[in-house]
Amino acid sequence: MATGAPTVTDDIVTEVTLEFPDNFLLIDLCGEFDRNLTTIEDSLGVQILRRGNQLDVLGGGAAREKAQEVLKSLYGRLEAGRSLDAGDIDRELRMGPETVRGPAGPTEQTEMFKGENARVEIKTRKKLVEPRTDAQKTYVKSLFDNELAFGIGPAGTGKTYLAVAVGVNMLISGHVDKIILSRPAVEAGEKLGYLPGDMKDKVDPYMQPLYDALNDFLPGKQAAKMMEEKVIEIAPLAFMRGRTLSNAFVVLDEAQNATTMQMKMFLTRLGEGSRMVITGDRTQIDLPRGVNSGLRDAERLLKNIPKISFNYFTSKDVVRHPLVAAIIEAYEADAEK
Repeated sequence: MATGAPTVTDDIVTEVTLEFPDNFLLIDLCGEFDRNLTTIEDSLGVQILRRGNQLDVLGGGAAREKAQEVLKSLYGRLEAGRSLDAGDIDRELRMGPETVRGPAGPTEQTEMFKGENARVEIKTRKKLVEPRTDAQKTYVKSLFDNELAFGIGPAGTGKTYLAVAVGVNMLISGHVDKIILSRPAVEAGEKLGYLPGDMKDKVDPYMQPLYDALNDFLPGKQAAKMMEEKVIEIAPLAFMRGRTLSNAFVVLDEAQNATTMQMKMFLTRLGEGSRMVITGDRTQIDLPRGVNSGLRDAERLLKNIPKISFNYFTSKDVVRHPLVAAIIEAYEADAEK
């Protein structure tokens, strides 16, 4: 494990030296062309110098200590035999060190939420998924704790991605028999009728973000086979009418574009043994002028019902390119004016 101690603890710019015994792990910690170190430097306003198996961290007291904690935590992750990518570094910078635990299925998942610093992981066929903000962590917990959960907030905050990950986790663990992913096929300026092909060809572009999330968690051939066998269904919201969705993990994405009647129809599909997740962004409604958003109405009508969870995200929870958060904040500031 890395060792080191700061020379002082105030905000005067000073230096701390960390020593890492395994040079191979240190290479992975630093990243190609030291890009991982650069990310930490830019985020915390420190300077990190590499000398042999040592890293010298220069900066003010609070920033320096934070960088020291992040480096030690990331090295500990590598010592445990786990991978390290840009998302893991972002998570450490946002949330700080957490208690490292092994991956768990839904039977063990609730145990992982015990303790303020317990690490949360979602196991899928292809990867382990970890929340990268406190809001995401609370959201994931609510998906396991509640039969009906809402995720509301701007684009890029992981609402749908995490929901699909939890669905895959529950499917491969045998807690549900199928996954159903749905979206309203609402045009954002384009017209479906002008697209070539049959109905599936016209609708598939609207469903593509759901395909992308699914392919992140399941091998391609396995995902294709499950969709062929209807173990996984991806369908427009209109196709849900008349169905009872039992023993299924159901996700409605882009719910702000569902009308009030569509939302009521969808919510009343919930059957025995099922979980339902509704995600949406109230600032990106593409419904015709004068048509109420079903997401807004559901939030107003259902917020006081027990066992229905509402989880909210802000621009601070955006985990895409940093410019996305800045763009969202600019639009929010203009809307407030």
